[in-house]
Amino acid sequence: MQPFTLHHYNGEKPLSSLPLDTRSRFLAGGTNLIDLMKLQVETPKTLVSLAKWDKANTISEDDNYYYIGAMVTNSDLAKFAHTQPSLSLLAQALLSGATVQLRNRATTAGNLLQRTRCYYFYDTTKACNKREPGTGCSAYDSMNRIHAIFGTSESCIATHPSDMAVAMIALNAQVHTQQPDGNTRQIALRDFYREPGETPHIETQLDEDELITHVSIKKKANGTQYYHKVRDRSSYAFALVSVAAGLKIEDGRIKDLSLAFGGVGTKPWYPQKAISVLEGAEPTQEVILQSAEAELSEAKTFGSNDFKPELLRRTLTKVLLELAEHQVKHPGHEGALYDNA
Repeated sequence: MQPFTLHHYNGEKPLSSLPLDTRSRFLAGGTNLIDLMKLQVETPKTLVSLAKWDKANTISEDDNYYYIGAMVTNSDLAKFAHTQPSLSLLAQALLSGATVQLRNRATTAGNLLQRTRCYYFYDTTKACNKREPGTGCSAYDSMNRIHAIFGTSESCIATHPSDMAVAMIALNAQVHTQQPDGNTRQIALRDFYREPGETPHIETQLDEDELITHVSIKKKANGTQYYHKVRDRSSYAFALVSVAAGLKIEDGRIKDLSLAFGGVGTKPWYPQKAISVLEGAEPTQEVILQSAEAELSEAKTFGSNDFKPELLRRTLTKVLLELAEHQVKHPGHEGALYDNA
């Protein structure tokens, strides 16, 4: 680990009081950044600890929205979401990720901003455009079993690892930020992440010195919800494919659908083409497969991950058929698929 200067931020002074530049990093729970620093993948000159930023470690709500502070831990958010039937999808996604110990440290903003788990990104002896722009992408023609099939480019095919972000995209979460000049922004999470293109090292819409303050989620009924994660082992493993879905059925047709995919995109994937096929349709296996084909029309595989399109088809079909069956049996149900309706 390289030497660095440590500063603290508690929200009482403006960000402009901190020495922020391209070699600065905000430190929240540290569950990803510290590992990267030890491996010298990340070598910041300045760290700004957010540990004393108490105002950002709260969850609140009004009549229309839930407000989740940037420093709320994954464990605390999962506990809260579990008590809110319309946020069951978020609770399921959070509890499928990492371990209890990591969830006790990892924060909401840190989870959104975590880096890829691509083997070559972590191995500083390998070429990686995301780690060192212009060096190449070792994954493109090598072992790439865990890599993306959506949003890829010749420069990068790494997946985004977050489970929480997948659920939040399905729920149309909004990211709220603060800039050093005091200005604030609200960015839809569906627009927050950037596809790699020729600049895979630029992963989000944030400026270098911009800080996430909280995330908001609109209060609305999301029907029966299911986060299904396919992975190599039942815990402490990242998704090969995941589907986050909330479904409401009325008169035998899909009235409302929340949907996102994980493990398949260079960013948590919002499947607009699939949703267009599904909205207002009868949730039959034929229609679901048509929606999968629509979304997969621009997918690209790279050898070791050739299995992912078929795995996504099967996972999406399983999730939506089970949700539809539950909604038909229990009209108006709101909450997890396996809750007692």
